Amino acid sequence: MAVQQQTYENLDAPTSNAWLENSEKAKKRSKWIVTGSVVALAVLIALGVGLGVGLSKKSSNNSTSSTSSGSAPNGTNPNDPTNFPKNSALKQSFYGIAYTPLGSQMPDCGNSLTEVIEDMQLLSQITTNIRLYGADCNQSSLVLAAIQATGVNMNVYLGNYPASDDNGTAYLRQKGEIQTALQQFGAGHVLGVTVGNEFILDYVTGQGQQDPNGSAGQEAAAMLIPWINDTRSMLAGMGLSNITVGNADAGSYFNTQVLEAVDYGMSNVHPWFANQTIDYAANWTADFFENTNVVVAQALPNKPKMFIAETGWPTDTSQFNYNPNDGPSIASVGNLQIFIDTFACQATANGTGYFFFEFSDEPWKATTYGGVEGYWGLFDSNKNFKNLTLPDCNQTKT
Repeated sequence: MAVQQQTYENLDAPTSNAWLENSEKAKKRSKWIVTGSVVALAVLIALGVGLGVGLSKKSSNNSTSSTSSGSAPNGTNPNDPTNFPKNSALKQSFYGIAYTPLGSQMPDCGNSLTEVIEDMQLLSQITTNIRLYGADCNQSSLVLAAIQATGVNMNVYLGNYPASDDNGTAYLRQKGEIQTALQQFGAGHVLGVTVGNEFILDYVTGQGQQDPNGSAGQEAAAMLIPWINDTRSMLAGMGLSNITVGNADAGSYFNTQVLEAVDYGMSNVHPWFANQTIDYAANWTADFFENTNVVVAQALPNKPKMFIAETGWPTDTSQFNYNPNDGPSIASVGNLQIFIDTFACQATANGTGYFFFEFSDEPWKATTYGGVEGYWGLFDSNKNFKNLTLPDCNQTKT
C-alpha cells in the first residue's frame, strides 16, 4: 500500500524537497569496488595482522597519516593490534558512526589493513557500532579483519552500493565480496547488510520527479527489491538468516514497497542542508525523523526498524563550490560541539539508533564536490581529534 510521506513544510523546512535533492546529490558517495582474488586477500590480511605489516597502500587522492599527534594511536605494538593507547578525550558518546575507510574509491582503492586497524582502535573509543556504505575496495573484509585483529567491541552494518545503470554488475560484485568476508571472518560482529544507498533518491530525481512512490520510484523499487531478496537468500544459504537486511536513503525518499521488503531502514537527516539554525538543529532532526520515518514505518505490516543513517554538522568549507547561503548557522567546530551536546546523548537515551556523520574528514570530497562536503569528520583527515569535548552519555548501546 502507498503511504503518504510527510513533507518538509510540516517541520519548518524549505517549501519543497529541493534541499534534499541538491545536498544529497552533492553528497554522492563514490561507488566502492572490490578487486583481487579471495586467495590473495586472505594471504595479505594474514600477513598484515600476523606481522604487523599493512596491505600496501596504493596512491590515492586522500592524504592520510598514521603518525598524527592528536589522537592516532602512536606507540601501538605493531605485532599486537590489541595493544594500543587510549585517548582520554574520547568517550563512547555515540550510538554509531558512519564510516568509510579512506582510500576506498575507485579506481585507486588505496585503503589498507594498517589504516583500518588504526581506525578501529579510534572508533572503538567513541562507539560500538559502525555502518559501511558499500563493499568495494575490500571494505567488508578489511573492517572485519581489523575488528578481529584489535579485539575491540565493534558491530558493523555491511553495505552494498548498487547502481541503476549497469544491469546489476555493481550489486553482484559487492555481493560476492560480502559473501567472501563472511566466509573468511564470520558473522559474529555483523548486525545487518544494507542494500542500496540513496538509490531511490538518485533514480527519482534523475527522472525529474520527486515522489518516491511515483512512476520513477516504482521503477527503482523494481530493481532494488530483487537485490534485497537475493541478499536475504544468500545469507540464508550461508546459515546466517539472523543477519538483518535493510536499505538506506534520503529521509523523504523511502519507497513504501522497499520498506515493506526490509528489516530496517536507514534515513539521512541533515539539519545543515535543511537550513536549520544550530540552536534548533537537534530538535528538528528528532522531529523530522520521528514524523517522516518512524511513524511511516510503524504503519507498515512488517514495521521495519528505522535508524538515522547520517546526521551531523560540518566544521569547515572550501572555496570551491562555496555557497554563502548554505544556512543561517556557519560550518564550524563550535557548532558541531553544540549539535553533539544537544543530540548525541539525548538520542541514545530515547532509543534512537543513529550513525553520526562521520568518522573523519574526506579530502577527496572537498576537491570533487567542494563546499562543506569534505569536512564532516569528528577527526580530521590525519586522524587528529578535533577540538571537541565529548559528553559522557552513560548509556549501554546495543
